[in-house]
Order: sequence, then structure tokens, then C-alpha cells
Amino acid sequence: MFRDIATVRTRLADQKYIASESIATTLFLASRLEKPILAEGPAGTGKTELAKATAAATGRELIRLQCYEGIDESRALYEWEYAKQLLYTQLLRERIGGMVSAADTLAAAADAIANEENVFFSERFLLARPLLRAITSPNPVVLLIDEIDRADAEFEAFLLELLSDFQVSIPELGTINAIHKPIVILTSNDTRELSEALKRRCLFLYVGYPDAESELAVVNLRVPGVPPKLAAQVVEMVQRLRALDLRKTPSMSETIDWARALVELNVKHLDRNAMDATMNVLLKYESDVQKGKRLVSRDDDAPTDVTRERDRDRGKDRDRDRGRRDR
Repeated sequence: MFRDIATVRTRLADQKYIASESIATTLFLASRLEKPILAEGPAGTGKTELAKATAAATGRELIRLQCYEGIDESRALYEWEYAKQLLYTQLLRERIGGMVSAADTLAAAADAIANEENVFFSERFLLARPLLRAITSPNPVVLLIDEIDRADAEFEAFLLELLSDFQVSIPELGTINAIHKPIVILTSNDTRELSEALKRRCLFLYVGYPDAESELAVVNLRVPGVPPKLAAQVVEMVQRLRALDLRKTPSMSETIDWARALVELNVKHLDRNAMDATMNVLLKYESDVQKGKRLVSRDDDAPTDVTRERDRDRGKDRDRDRGRRDR
């Protein structure tokens, strides 16, 4: 799959995903050790995109399970198609009647039906959800279990069998082993503490906000036609905004959206007017927008390089004149 770590970075870069050394190393080890990855970090730092890029880079189908509060196995693993079972029961009514007509007692009739119950609880009536699809797929896949921290602890416990042995248990069918072991990536926005049992089964990967150099590389890669100066200004401003106490810190995806918006507006240089007009693309709360505008306002009030140089020259002249008077 991946020959070495350099191959990982190259293939992900081909999918417009800039992988750090840590990300590339973890993905390489996960593929070799056949271990799931638990990618944790703030929202919007590229965790989900990592799974998408991995699927594209390996030529595998991406199967995604979006977690939420209250999710259970009927939404994650499987459920029986009761409407289809009922329809078949109606169609086979005469056949079922013939089976039980020879029974002398109710118990005997029930036994006769029970002997055939595997017909109605077979793969014919099984509706596969993402987890079951991932391990029964005839081709290798990438399984994304997105935002696992939104689910509850009981659902985490339910996942342990899959994460450790790549198998699932269905009471009516027994244990089903994976045809091909999927690449499994779990993401977490760290909104709650995950269990040690889940973490023990995974390779841990922290995905934080990128540094300025990495973010600039991503903007140049993902936003065609962005002027180099504008790209640098966008990244500089986003990096400064992340240092503020905001309700929602700008994510990497929002940086890209902002750069695209500025390109669409034919902005060549990020000035006060461009910031005021497009700040809502980057920031999602009015209080955050106001903080961003105050930051820009402080920049406008700050002395420019020309002003600082002029004041410095004036200071030198005053010192020179003072020295002459002293003499």
C-alpha cells in the first residue's frame, strides 16, 4: 500500500493534502500494523479530510459513519428489514399454513415455524449499515468513524470488537469477520474524554492548527489563482485571529473559503475594506467579527514603517540640535 513515509506524503499531496511528518508516519504505521487511527484535535484542522485523502490516495471506497448523541448499532451496524419480512410472510402465508396444519398442538406449530426462522433472519433481510458494509465489502475500504466524541460511552464499548479484531457479532448470524481489514480512522474534536479501552486499540494522532508555513502551502494548493501577496496576508491574519479569545476559532477550511471569496471578489491586497466586507466568511459569530474588526482597526492606528522611519529621523535631528546647543 505505502512503501515508506515519503510515499505517504507524496500520495496525499497528490490529493491536495499537506501531511506533516507526524501524520504521514502515523498513517504509514497504521497500514503496516493494521491498527485504527484516533485523530484528535480542534474542529476544522483536517482530520476528516485525512480520511478522504487516504481513500483517494489508495484507490479505496470511503465509508463514513457520522456519530451523534444516541447513535446505536441499528444505525451503525445493521438492522432487519421488518417491512420486507412482513411482505414475505404475507406472500408465503399459504406455505406457512401448510407447515403448521399437520401440527397437533400449538407448541408443535410453533416449533415448525421456529425451524424455518433462519429464512427470515438471513442476509436476504439484513440491512447493512456503515460498519457492516466496511467489513463485508469485497474490496478494501477506508472506514471513517467521524466525531466519535459525540457518541456516548456505550457506543464506544460497542466499537471495541471491531477496532481490535475487525469483526462484529450479530446474534442471529454469529460472528462476521472482515473480508479485507479496512483502514479505520476515528476523529474526535476532544469535546469529552474518550475511554482508555478505545484509545488502547488505536494509534493516537493529534491534529492541531497548522503553522503559518504549512497553512500558506495549503492555501496556495487549494485556491487556484490566489496572488502570493494576498495568500500571505490571509494566512498572517488568520494566525493572529487564532490568538484571540474567540467563540469559534477559524479552521483550516474557513481559511480556504476566505481566500476563495477574496479571489472571487478580485481582491489583490487585503486592506480594511476587504476585511470588513468578508470577515463573516471567516468568523461565525458577530462578537468574533467585532473582535476581528477591532484588531484591524488597531493595525490601522499603529504607525506604518514610513511613519516610524520619519519619526526616527526627526528624533535624530532633535538629538543633533540638542548636542550643538550644549556645545
